[in-house]
Amino acid sequence: MDSAAELLKYYEVYETIGSGGFAKVKLGRHILTGEKVAIKIMEKKELGEDLPRVKVEIEAMKSLSHQHVCRLYHVIETNTKIYMILEYCPGGELFDYIVAKDRLSEEETRVFFRQIVSALAYVHSQGYAHRDLKPENLLIDEDHNLKLIDFGLCAKPKGGLGYELMTCCGSPAYAAPELIQGKAYIGSEADVWSMGVLLFALLCGYLPFDDDNCMVLYRKITRGSYNNPHWLSPGSILLLNQMMQVDPKHRVTIRQLLDHPWTMSGYGTPVEWHSKQPLGYIDEDCITEMSVSLKISRQSTLQLVNEWKYDQTTATYLLLLSKKQRGKPVRIRPQLPVSRGQGVISLSLSLSVSVSVSLVINILVSVFLKRATCPSAEKRRDQTKHAPTPEREPNAHRHQERRDQCRERTNENKENVAVANKDADIFALPAPRSPVANRKATQSNKRVLTTPTHNNTNKVGNKLDTPQEPLVLRSLSPSVRPSLRSRSLDLAGASRGDSSQKRRGGKVFGSLERGLDKVITLLTPSKRRGLRDRPRRIKAQYNVTLTSQTNPDQVLNQILSILPEKHVDFAQKGYTLKCRTQGDFGKVTMVFELEVCLLHRPEVVCVRRQRLKGDSWVYKHLVEDILSTSSI
Repeated sequence: MDSAAELLKYYEVYETIGSGGFAKVKLGRHILTGEKVAIKIMEKKELGEDLPRVKVEIEAMKSLSHQHVCRLYHVIETNTKIYMILEYCPGGELFDYIVAKDRLSEEETRVFFRQIVSALAYVHSQGYAHRDLKPENLLIDEDHNLKLIDFGLCAKPKGGLGYELMTCCGSPAYAAPELIQGKAYIGSEADVWSMGVLLFALLCGYLPFDDDNCMVLYRKITRGSYNNPHWLSPGSILLLNQMMQVDPKHRVTIRQLLDHPWTMSGYGTPVEWHSKQPLGYIDEDCITEMSVSLKISRQSTLQLVNEWKYDQTTATYLLLLSKKQRGKPVRIRPQLPVSRGQGVISLSLSLSVSVSVSLVINILVSVFLKRATCPSAEKRRDQTKHAPTPEREPNAHRHQERRDQCRERTNENKENVAVANKDADIFALPAPRSPVANRKATQSNKRVLTTPTHNNTNKVGNKLDTPQEPLVLRSLSPSVRPSLRSRSLDLAGASRGDSSQKRRGGKVFGSLERGLDKVITLLTPSKRRGLRDRPRRIKAQYNVTLTSQTNPDQVLNQILSILPEKHVDFAQKGYTLKCRTQGDFGKVTMVFELEVCLLHRPEVVCVRRQRLKGDSWVYKHLVEDILSTSSI
């Protein structure tokens, strides 16, 4: 089976929300539960030597279940691809949050730091060392809580966590001195150093060890030399010093961080690191819903869930559990009956919807074509009662011509469907709707936001906007969409061909045509528009830079004039610029987006920024330089 077809049996696939060296992440929706997910897509050929690293990440995430660790739901492996279906965190990376706020207050930093300590203490208790701790590997969920991700570099020593490791890995700026010196090291001790660098970045908005020259950077790390800014409290300075000790034996331990005075300040209790839902946790409500909706016994459902294969059954159970934890109804969407031979949930909603929609459309199209382009049955019966006379002969010819046209159009429809199906792109998405072109459709599209509560009045609200959800049902199979498009085009041509036939059709023809148009409009994506009529309106979010200008075109032109000066290549699509930088040998080193938008309240022009690939701190400096030079 085709890789994408296997994925689309269970998930609706939306736009790319991130990319890395060998993977891209798309926003998706689990069809049965309706829950949003992140779909990590990896090509096996491109992975090459990194394939074992992916296997390590999958095995680690299968054995971890914690409130501050991103949850793995489903693994789909085909001949060419590996799909990891993960918990979706609409708040984005912690790094972007730091960039937006310049630096965090000590109180807010403590909230996040306690969650990081909780996650790492749990991971260490399971025998793993993460070895790649940094703000980019911590995501913010819809409740403004952190989730640890990317276990591709983690290690689980066979001799226990105290067993020494030798592999030098991770990001240089966060790496412990013993790693970059090539010494044997303890994974948990190296993680504590990285946590110290991360804590410094939260409190200060920049890195303690940073330099363009790698050798200079390494010298700073091995000496442990960094400067504390004046705004740090004595308690923060002490904690940072304890975590970033060059000698790992003098470094504070993760266990000591649980009840450290700085960590407990304002809480009075140690950090709770135990999992709230241990691996293998079974919720009776979720089992009941799966049993009833999928029409199998509770015992069979329980047995299948307890296998923890990280297949469709595991994904459905875990996503139902996620819904329950967030106070949403524990419900599965209606679906067609599934035979036992196909497994519990092998038949997805997408297939049932596509089949039913195809039947409805075919019926409507056939009825409409017969009525709109061929003589009515009643008129044909009248014609058979009378023998054709010479003066009626021309009419008979005309009727025959119309019947021939009807057959030609039907054949033409079939050809169009075949061509469209051949070229169908299963990941094709509708273009964002223009506010001018279709205000009603835009207003009806829902947008999901996180609403972190903060009292920082100097920054734009703390909400992250997720990509707009289209009206179209994503579960339609690829074979349905092109046929709908071709039929709608042919019907339009047929109905324009003879106005007299419309008049003869009366209200019945008109209502059929309008009904068919409505069905087609709802079930097919709109054609992509090359450019937006005007900038997109968004709600306040923290990856946005406000401007002092009122003309979005002026802001866009200023940015366009600056990009070549900064040696940034770009592709423009309306008010969105997809930018990239290249190294000395033409290798792409950075990919990011800049989009000129309008803020709802207050109505001002702003620039949304998003890093897609490349070093985060280099991206931070480059984007700040572009926006400040543009004088916006």
